Amino acid sequence: MKFFEDLHVGERVLLGSHLFTADDIKTFAAQYDPQRFHVDEEQGRLSPYGALIASGWHTGSIWMRKLVDYHKGEIEAFRERGEQVPALGPSPGFRELKWHKPVFAGDTVTYAIEVVAKRVSQSRPRFGIIETLATGDNQNGARVISFISTTFIERRSTPPE
Repeated sequence: MKFFEDLHVGERVLLGSHLFTADDIKTFAAQYDPQRFHVDEEQGRLSPYGALIASGWHTGSIWMRKLVDYHKGEIEAFRERGEQVPALGPSPGFRELKWHKPVFAGDTVTYAIEVVAKRVSQSRPRFGIIETLATGDNQNGARVISFISTTFIERRSTPPE
């Protein structure tokens, strides 16, 4: 995590990777997305996908977990250096969600964010607004999920009101 002024369009951050196991896929799906090809291996084999696949919401939830863990690490690093920790503001949402390819049991997905746009907030001058391309790619480099996320990020200095 950085202050708004320290973020640059094109900057990319790896958030980490996750191995999707059959048990994890079925457990998540049973609670949140109980479609037959997410909860039953035989039904997955009979589906157009040919095997058990993770819910798209599962792949997105893991991205969120990786982002939160990344931010926690950054906050700890700021504090260890005795620096001010930039505040994250609210996220007004995301758009252009795409599940490009199915995630199968045994796939490892690596998640990242890339700054694609930034501007100063007119309504909240303490913050800038960044847009990031959030992605997840499998172990073969194939994109499995992407979306544009919008977040308010504290500015290092703000003009007097």
